[in-house]
Amino acid sequence: MIKGIFETHINVSDYKKSAEFYEKLLNIIPLHEDAKRKSKFYWVGQPGQSMLGIRENYPSSLVQRQHFAFKVDLEDISSAKDYLSTLGIETTNFLGESSEDLLVFPFMPAVSIYFDDPDGHTIEFIAMLDDKPRPELNIMKWKEWEILYGRE
Repeated sequence: MIKGIFETHINVSDYKKSAEFYEKLLNIIPLHEDAKRKSKFYWVGQPGQSMLGIRENYPSSLVQRQHFAFKVDLEDISSAKDYLSTLGIETTNFLGESSEDLLVFPFMPAVSIYFDDPDGHTIEFIAMLDDKPRPELNIMKWKEWEILYGRE
């Protein structure tokens, strides 16, 4: 019955500042603003596929840091660091280290890059790899994964 996650909402301290941040990201399409409720909604990717909502001080003024990921194509993950850097956004890998060495989650397998929004919500760009899952392996550098599969 469940086909995926359609929408997620996050609490922000300043919805206009957050809106400015999210509207810089590719394929985040403004959908609706409710100034009275200090909220804004976005299509993520193509309209009707998934939605992100931001709302100021709701349900409380205490913003609890959250994490969510945007799916990206594998060919885009390599350029994500430079793209985000041009927007003035610092990036890291899963361990909070330099994003020069992106990491693979072998149990999926997928590779990703992390960054924070103005309220410290951790955002991830994640790309699935075409290889078979290897849950017996620990998280490793993408370069090591590529060597494991004879691609480097």
